[in-house]
Amino acid sequence: MPRATHSVPSHHRRKKVLKKAKGYRGGKSKLIRTAMEAVDTALLYAYRDRRQKRRDFRRLWITRINASVRANGMSYSTFINGLKRNNVEVDRKVLADLAVHEPDAMKTLVEVART
Repeated sequence: MPRATHSVPSHHRRKKVLKKAKGYRGGKSKLIRTAMEAVDTALLYAYRDRRQKRRDFRRLWITRINASVRANGMSYSTFINGLKRNNVEVDRKVLADLAVHEPDAMKTLVEVART
């Protein structure tokens, strides 16, 4: 008796993988084994980098705040400490946006942090 290969479900499974591998170069978009490896790796990187993106943005915000605060004669750590002591609850994302687009508002916050 011939071996049953469950053709319909396996075709669907392979089709799903090849659809995800669309746009990959060479055999990675055509051959099922290399496509599966490429898709698995891509999904792992996507999962990892969604977490790394948050870290990278936080680093960028801190760098922008630091540059702006140093231009006003203060270090980043003393600025953040001064804001915390004065109960100013503004997150780093907003502070970085102020540093880039509203230098006058940033100057005011530096003065608040100094007192």
